[in-house]
Amino acid sequence: MIELKPLEDRIVVKVLEPKEETKGGIVLPESAQEKPQEGEVLAVGPGRLLESGERVSPEVKVGDRIFFAKYGGTEVRIGEEEYIIMREGDVLAVIEE
Repeated sequence: MIELKPLEDRIVVKVLEPKEETKGGIVLPESAQEKPQEGEVLAVGPGRLLESGERVSPEVKVGDRIFFAKYGGTEVRIGEEEYIIMREGDVLAVIEE
């Protein structure tokens, strides 16, 4: 198993699959589905390093469900799994239940 260790203020996100069916029960083909914007944080870097040498701790943590910018981050595939590595600034919100 490969472990991803993000650097600086980057995070590794497992993309949660978009819904394939509308509320009315209509099944959407893959071409009609929107690019997913929801995921689960799997790894968090140590935080951004300021010019003063201080490190700013990340606000997100492993296990958080998040909404992120539609085209934020870099998609990577490891085996059958797909991940996005992004800066914490691309996170729009943490989903709290």
